[in-house]
Amino acid sequence: MLQQILRDMYIDPELLAELNEEQKHVLFYKMREEQVRRWREREENTPEGEAELKRTLRLKQDNGKRVQWLHGIDGKVWVWIMGEAPGDKPYEQISEELFAERARQQAQKEAEELWKQKEAEITKKFRDAMAKEKARIVAEKWKIETEDRKAAKVMEEKIQEELKKREEEERQRGEEQIRQQEECRAQELYLGLKQAQQHSQRNEKEEHEWEEQLRRSKAADEERSHKARWARDEYRRQSLRAIQKGKVAGLSNLFQIADLKIEQEAKLNNACHIPPVAMTVPTSKAWERPPRPFSKEVIVQWFKEEQIPRRAGFERNTNTVASWFHGIISRQEAEELLMNKSEGAFLVRVSEKIWGYALSYRHQSGFKHFLVDASGDFYSFLGVDPNRHATLTDLIDFHKEEIITSSGGELLLEPCRQTKNPPDYSPLFE
Repeated sequence: MLQQILRDMYIDPELLAELNEEQKHVLFYKMREEQVRRWREREENTPEGEAELKRTLRLKQDNGKRVQWLHGIDGKVWVWIMGEAPGDKPYEQISEELFAERARQQAQKEAEELWKQKEAEITKKFRDAMAKEKARIVAEKWKIETEDRKAAKVMEEKIQEELKKREEEERQRGEEQIRQQEECRAQELYLGLKQAQQHSQRNEKEEHEWEEQLRRSKAADEERSHKARWARDEYRRQSLRAIQKGKVAGLSNLFQIADLKIEQEAKLNNACHIPPVAMTVPTSKAWERPPRPFSKEVIVQWFKEEQIPRRAGFERNTNTVASWFHGIISRQEAEELLMNKSEGAFLVRVSEKIWGYALSYRHQSGFKHFLVDASGDFYSFLGVDPNRHATLTDLIDFHKEEIITSSGGELLLEPCRQTKNPPDYSPLFE
């Protein structure tokens, strides 16, 4: 099952939901290792020209521009935080003053441009009026012979003074209008700068939150990777201990035919409701196993055809069904059976997700469920335990002495027995 997952680089969501967190960590770590292995293999098979081009591009990136920090007297990177040094104004005050000054300068510049236009308009207006008035005097007054030239000159000066006075008044009105526009524009620019600052602060806050989320995500990834490596090393250590104890199956002696002692003990178990079963592994299978179970009928057929000959669910060297063995029951039913049990209680149920079993364990804070892969010629926890056991009973007995996971410290202490009559495993043996 694990090899198939690594080959396809895909795990069914329903199957993934059956794994606990530590099983997921180890499984994802193995998938990542497989990705790296494939990438390195592809790199080795890349033509020399393409490989050289990639190395050149990486070298150019390494020789790119770099940042150099200014150092202080103490040799450390020099840092000045505006508003926190002695004598500094608070940052908010500095920011307000800067915005007000920038708004004032911009409004003053715009007001000067407006005044130039206004002044040109006023000058042109009164220059034209003066020229027009002169022309009128020349045309009307000076042509009258009875008119005294001196009186005409006085009238002209009077008119000029009047026009200058009107020009000065209009200039004052124009200056006042420009000043008001300047103040309004300065206020408008100030509000615009404040809004831009607030928008920038919101963006900085969002960016800071995103960076914080990214940092937490990276930290979580590193933590998961660390846990997976630690678990893998711990399981290798456990595997060596198991080999030393002689409790791990080899590939040559996975399933042996029971000896005469079983036949003798079978006579003592005639009262058992489970009939004797064949102890030889069939040389050819009577049916072809689908990739995954798709019905209870198929699971029952698989159990009868493949698991009974391998003595799955039986006590060691007897024809008695193990007290911890249960049939095709759901996770919820298993938790209900373990609800009132103490920590260390466990049962093994036939899985509906894979060709194998699920070990349900009563933990101090709840329940744990471990998938047991039985699709090959051995029994092992999917994605967690590297130890391979010849029989399901060997796996259970091994973990009565050795913990399942280093982080959880699970030891199988108390089997959860049957509460139904007939037992829930009856359909498997009919």
